[in-house]
Amino acid sequence: MENISKIEERYRTLPAFWHWITICFSIAGLALAVFQVFHLQAFGAMLMENSYLYLLLSFYLSMVFLFFPLRKGGHQRLVFIVDVILWLIAFSIPLYFAWLGYDIIERGWSYRAPSHMTAMAIILWVLVIEAVRRTSGTSLAVIILVFSLYPLFSPYMPGFLEGYGRSFNTTAVFHAFSIQSVLGIPMRVAGMILIGFIIFGVALQASGGGEFFLNLSYCILGATRGGTAKVAVLSSALFGSLSGSVISNVITTGSITIPAIKKSGYPAHYAGGIECAASTGGVLMPPVMGATAFVMAAFLSISYGKIALAAAIPSILAYLGLLVQVDGYSARKGLAGLPKSQIPSVRKVLAQGWFYLGAVAVLLYFLFALRLESQAPFISILFLLAFAMIRKETRFTLRSFLRFIQSTGKLLCELIAILSGVGMILGALALTGVAAAFAREIVSLAGGNLLFMLVLGAFTSFILGMGMTITACYVFLALVLAPALEMIGLNQIAVHLYIMYWGMLSYITPPVALAAYPAAVIAGSQPIKVGLMAMKLGAVKYLVPLFFVFDPALVMQAGTGAILQAFISASVGVILIGSVLEGYLIGIGKIELTTIGGMLSAAGLFAGGVMLSLPGLKMDFIGFGIAAATVCMMHMLRKANTSFTSST
Repeated sequence: MENISKIEERYRTLPAFWHWITICFSIAGLALAVFQVFHLQAFGAMLMENSYLYLLLSFYLSMVFLFFPLRKGGHQRLVFIVDVILWLIAFSIPLYFAWLGYDIIERGWSYRAPSHMTAMAIILWVLVIEAVRRTSGTSLAVIILVFSLYPLFSPYMPGFLEGYGRSFNTTAVFHAFSIQSVLGIPMRVAGMILIGFIIFGVALQASGGGEFFLNLSYCILGATRGGTAKVAVLSSALFGSLSGSVISNVITTGSITIPAIKKSGYPAHYAGGIECAASTGGVLMPPVMGATAFVMAAFLSISYGKIALAAAIPSILAYLGLLVQVDGYSARKGLAGLPKSQIPSVRKVLAQGWFYLGAVAVLLYFLFALRLESQAPFISILFLLAFAMIRKETRFTLRSFLRFIQSTGKLLCELIAILSGVGMILGALALTGVAAAFAREIVSLAGGNLLFMLVLGAFTSFILGMGMTITACYVFLALVLAPALEMIGLNQIAVHLYIMYWGMLSYITPPVALAAYPAAVIAGSQPIKVGLMAMKLGAVKYLVPLFFVFDPALVMQAGTGAILQAFISASVGVILIGSVLEGYLIGIGKIELTTIGGMLSAAGLFAGGVMLSLPGLKMDFIGFGIAAATVCMMHMLRKANTSFTSST
């Protein structure tokens, strides 16, 4: 827990009065979301959408200035006074806008507003940028600031970067009052869908769900070769798929799994790397992916359920590759599984925590069967909290329940700050009309070359992912790059998942590798070593996007037979690729890369794996033939080597 407290130090410890203010604001925000999502009426009427979103800004954006100090060190009393003033302004201005929600639409203030409204729009603009700086760092704040100012200098940009110019005041009111900027797609997704899923993840963690999924993972994989490392992979997949956050996944499951992995004989940087690679994959694992998946559903105008289904096979392939590498490392190093005495009873684990699986089942039923995306997480939360109160160990006290409420406030104020800032990128591009021209120029530049476009997309996503959150990176590229990839005939859902995957990979790729920092703190290693190991262990994740963008069957964009055939062949391909990356093939043994035979074997297995993962039965037959021939060659080399050793 000491490691987690170090991560939590970025939050300010509030005095009692302000502690209760944040709890009250969190309760108000949750009640507001429930009323809007379930179409309930308050005082005989429902809120207009823009008024509802302004109220969310009022409650959650304002809390950023309480939880995240202006700066650390120095005269903290003076800093706190400044932050309280900013909190009051950030609370009051959106509240006033919510009151005038109908007038804002009726009078067309999105392009021209009264002077006092323009002044408040400018202040809100500044507050959003500052909130992004406090929650996500200076780099993202600067990127959003530059983009938000783009309409001012777009007429002077060269070529396809040139757009319609707007005055400073027009840009400010567009950001504040239009439904394409601060109140754009990211905020609307947060207000109508994402809030419920965030609360569900926090409720799961607060009620002990993390420990349950960890124990369940011990039951399934604890006794196998390298059991503790495989437990980290499975528990991070299970919990990460429900929390939707890379960093919280690393902190929550990693605080338990990383010390256990080290104790089993793994080096510190390897233990941290396993947790990083596994936690990052959780964002891609249904049913609850990260915020980006919900934004993607809104962009594509399809249900979130379709996005979750599309992401299922790629995430399974990514985790399969990671498990193969962990197993290979354990085999090469002779690391055994845990003794039975240290593995909890399956019956006991399920008896104590069955309702966690029940809550997930309820979520899936309402999400996929009844298609109630907005309401599903809230209904699941009620189920979870009701059954958590039955057992003494998971029962909420008043103190723990209030802590749960405040935790949702902390997460949501960060999320609202980031998404409102990201919305301004959308707003600036919409106001200047640059996005459409950008896509056409990219296609022209590539000359229709598919591979060049994919490499360009991957590189751009990765670079932007270093300085932006995954959501910010995705939003930008969904506007300027995705249309270009779609123009050359690629599947739309595959393209958008491709962009999201590569933005996510910056979490485990140095020099940034954000997930490596909390993992390194817990492991007691250097972030760069943890990041490099996570990159090696997560190597399959770099290949999976290429597989599904070439073969849409892997994202459920084909008939049942084609999907099944693609999944089976790609799974075999990933096993072969993972075996080469770790230098160990199940049933054969070590792949010695120091010999010519070993290098040829590795090349053959890797080529066969890639062929099997590409679309078409023809490629499958070629890949299977190459892999089978390589395995036969390895058997012959091993037999010859054994005979030679015996004779000498």
